Amino acid sequence: MKSFLSFVKKEWLHILRDWRTLLVVLGIPVVQIVIFGFALSNEVKNSRIGLLDMSKSVESVTLTNRIEASKYFEFSTVLSAAEQIDPMLRSGQVQMIVIIPNGFQTKNTPSSNHTIQLITDGSNPNLATTLNLYLTNIARDYQADNHALALPMNIHTTTRMLYNPQMLGAYNFVPGVIALILMLICTMMTSVSIVREKELGNMELLLVTPMNPLSIIFSKAIPYIALSLVILSIILGLSVFLLGVPIRGNIFLLYGVSLIFIIAALGLGLFISSVTNSQQVAMMISLMGLLLPTVMFSGFMFPIESMPWPLQIISNLVPAKWFFSCIQAIMIKGLGIGPILKEVGILVA
Repeated sequence: MKSFLSFVKKEWLHILRDWRTLLVVLGIPVVQIVIFGFALSNEVKNSRIGLLDMSKSVESVTLTNRIEASKYFEFSTVLSAAEQIDPMLRSGQVQMIVIIPNGFQTKNTPSSNHTIQLITDGSNPNLATTLNLYLTNIARDYQADNHALALPMNIHTTTRMLYNPQMLGAYNFVPGVIALILMLICTMMTSVSIVREKELGNMELLLVTPMNPLSIIFSKAIPYIALSLVILSIILGLSVFLLGVPIRGNIFLLYGVSLIFIIAALGLGLFISSVTNSQQVAMMISLMGLLLPTVMFSGFMFPIESMPWPLQIISNLVPAKWFFSCIQAIMIKGLGIGPILKEVGILVA
């Protein structure tokens, strides 16, 4: 044990003496959590739309004011003729054009047909679908409030959003960012640990010591486990105090599951380090070989259920997928160990 602790101390000195790398390792989580928390969001706000109001009635103005009052839309252009629609959309000045036709003010019977047209730039299908959904809901709310436009029978739906009533994007991004950061940082840190000894010519010295190879590998992993837990604490602190994402579950369970994922990531890094002979190659493999699978197949950026079944099968091999499910269940839903036993078992394996 004395020799083992000496190797652990040696690895700690390797980490602490390179303060530039240590600053980068501790700074990356802060930068990424800020970028993902504030800059990247699946919410659509302040979208530029145009208006072509052919009715110019009290009803059309009321509907227009309601659309403009929402946080999703901003009327940047008021059109005077239909010929202006195509140039506006082609130039990208607006993302949607709302056309209110003549006769919109007519109030005859409840069965009167009141139609508005939405023309959306479909070059970005996800954005177009979201804009159409937002504006359709605003129009339905307007119809529900205006009894003259109500149908003979109205169906009103009451929606209750569990776990994320404000529909904040950070509730989804933060667990995904935790999985992404821990996977990349842990793997990159350890991917150069053994190969560094090869490049410096120290591997032969290590092999002739009384320590067996397995103990050498463990001695290299332990300091990075401690450093990874520090990084996890930084991420959780920023998530709670900066982004307002709560930790509803047991904090010890959260750290326990994260420790399992950290060990899995460190194991991948040590494997990469043992089969490569250059620090640059090891860094490239750990960065490019794990960044894309983690982003694409973890489930926090792209729904796995919508992927073709071969890709769904491949996603099962990505540890971040199972860790993302665990961290989301613990942090956001406040679940215990029972509902995530399968995911934890896969991570252990």
